[in-house]
Formats: sequence, C-alpha cells, structure tokens
Amino acid sequence: MFLHIDIDSFFASAERSVDKTLKGIPMCVGSRSNLEIFNKKRTNIRVMNENSGAFVTPVFYSDKKKTFQNYFVDNIKGRQKIRGIVTTASYEARSFGVKTAMPIAQALQLCPQMVVVPSNYPLYHKLSHKIHQFMLAHIPLVEQYSIDEFFCDVSGWKRDDEVVAFAKMLQAKLLKHFDIPVSIGISKAKWIAKLATESAKPYGVYEVKDIDAYIENIPIKAFPGIGKSFQERLAQHYIKTLGDIKRHKRLLYAWKKPGIQIYNRVTGIDNEVIEERSERKSIGISRTFDAIDDVDEIRRRIMIMARHIVYMVMAIEVNPTTYYLKINYEYGVKQKQSMTVDRLFSEKLFKATLSQMYDSIKLKRGAVKISINVSNFSAIQKKTLSLLEFDDDVTHRQFSFEIQKLRERFGLDIIKTGDEL
Repeated sequence: MFLHIDIDSFFASAERSVDKTLKGIPMCVGSRSNLEIFNKKRTNIRVMNENSGAFVTPVFYSDKKKTFQNYFVDNIKGRQKIRGIVTTASYEARSFGVKTAMPIAQALQLCPQMVVVPSNYPLYHKLSHKIHQFMLAHIPLVEQYSIDEFFCDVSGWKRDDEVVAFAKMLQAKLLKHFDIPVSIGISKAKWIAKLATESAKPYGVYEVKDIDAYIENIPIKAFPGIGKSFQERLAQHYIKTLGDIKRHKRLLYAWKKPGIQIYNRVTGIDNEVIEERSERKSIGISRTFDAIDDVDEIRRRIMIMARHIVYMVMAIEVNPTTYYLKINYEYGVKQKQSMTVDRLFSEKLFKATLSQMYDSIKLKRGAVKISINVSNFSAIQKKTLSLLEFDDDVTHRQFSFEIQKLRERFGLDIIKTGDEL
C-alpha cells in the first residue's frame, strides 16, 4: 500500500511555523528572479543543497534580510512598482482568487489585506530535509519526490485495514512536531495515491479502494505526468477523462512507451516502486530580468551563472559532458545551443565552451532570460573521455577543486574570473 504525503501550501505553512501571527489570515509567499548574483560587488552568496534528490533543486542565497519594500518594490523614475509573483498562497488568500504564479500586484488588488512574505528558501529546504528524516524514522521505504511531496510504501509492514489509521497518526505527529499540515493519499498503486492526495486536501486523508470507480470522471489534466501536448493528443481521440483512457488500452499501447506508461499508471497496474534515492541527472540555473540589449552584459551574466553551475558540479563530483544554453528575448523569441564535450569538466573548459556557444548564436536585442544546464554525466575515466586534452584537463579540474574549497569557505563570489567583471 502506497502513501503520498503532500505538505499543504508548504512555503506558507513553513512561514507560519516560525511566525504564528500569520496563521488564520490571508497571506502568501512571494518571490522574484534572484538577480543578486549579477551584482558587481561581493554579496557572499552560498548554496543550500541538503535535499540532493533528482527533484529537489539547490538554492543559491545570501544572508541579506528581505522585506516587502526592499525585495518586491522597485523605484523606477520616481515611481514605485511592485514586482514578483505568488509562489504559494494560504487557503484564506485563495478564497479571494489569489493563485500560484499570479503577479503580486494583481494578487493585492484581489486581496488588499493580504500579507506578502518574501521567500526564504533556506528555511524551506531545511524544514523539508527534517521532515524527510522524520518520515524515514517512521516508515521503512520513503521517496522524496519534490521539496514538499513524499511517496511511502508500507506494504508488508502495515495491514491494509491499518493504513488509514496509521496515516492519520503520522499526520498528527507531523503537525505536533513541526506545526506543518499535510494531506495524505492512499492506494495500492503509487500514482493513484498521488492523485488521491488532491481529494484529501486540505489536511485530510483519502484512500482509493476502487481505482476504476475513482478515476471514471476525473479530467485527464488532473493526472500527474500528462502534459499539455499529450492532453492535446488524447483530445484528438475525444478522450477527456481518466475513465476514457482506461477504455482505450489498444490506442494507448499503440503509442509505445509514453502511452503504455500513462495507461498503466492511470489504471493502477504500473507496479512502480519506491525510489529511495534518485540521482540527479542534470544541473541547471535560469534567471529572468528586464530586457538587455548590451551583448557584453549578456555574456557577463552567462559567465556568472556558469560559476554557479561549476560550484554545484564540483560539490557533487560529477562529470557533465553535455552543455546547454538558451536565451529568451522579448515577444517570445528564443535561441538555444547545446554541445557535447567528451572531456574532463573544469571551470575553464565550461566557460570557454559557453562563450563559444554564445558566439554562435545570432544575437538579438532585448534578452530577458538566460538558462544554462549541464547533463549526461560521464564516468571520469580516460577510456570514456578525450585523450588528446586529458592531461591538461586534469590540471584544470584540480585547479577548479582548489577554488571550490575557497568558495565553500568564503562564499561563491570570493573568486571570479575576468569575464565576469
């Protein structure tokens, strides 16, 4: 039997656990693109990476105290403009129509009395990590699926007729120990348990006993893993509900792996198990900002973001061989480049390759977002990497590790390369 545990309004609940005055009132946690990393002055940026699973990304932060005024409000030509979006809204705020990803300025028009709290990702990561450890002490098999979601398998440990009572006990313990409310879905199938959590919210426990009856009228968009493109594909065959999917096994199986996977998950016959420790398969960072025309400034920002990628690569000691760069411009235009480099990773190689990729992009005016990603982790062995540059690459990688020690001690921006200035 599977349990899916989802922390209710996690970021908002986390803030309430440390500030009781936020309880029972309309409030939300807001965030905006962290542009502090681009400062030319030193900001002592550090990284939080306690939750190192594949679905929990690291967060870069500084110790600078955030307030509504210094974080969300910009002064532009003598006028104040509220920036940022809603990351998580309390249920009290949701009753006014406030939603995730809504601009904060718009949310405050809907709910003027709402308290907006600047995001505190170190708090959320630390709390998520502690909750994960707490669950491991109470349940044999636990998978952290995201910063606020966990799968648990109690098969062979709890009888089926004991699971609901156990879930309620666990729910009460989490509330007492962390002052954090959770909702729990239960099913014999992993992904149906995740779907059931939506029926449990807020702060409830919901068990699916009859999968066929439960899925019959649920819209396909509600099921985890069915993206927009697949929804459109299903719609072309007049498939609107999960019950419709069950009745079209032959069609879904004809679509090979993606169709078979969706069909099996929806009908609860996937037989998927808990992945106690999923390995990260890529490392990425992106930043959104006001439009920039200066090509040298865009390059500078790419190099700064590259330093942050380098830090993470060195921290988990992997060797990415595929690099990816994407630049978004105003009015929906985007350009991207990727390159596979079968060499030993180092800061020098990575930045040189990104610079080369940037030069190959036909530059446009009005860049508003940069995204960088590395993937395809390779074993650090001569037989899998280029021999021509191997000796030089070993030297450069060792130098990167020495710089890493300084950055771990004094912050990520203690040492910068010339192309960042």
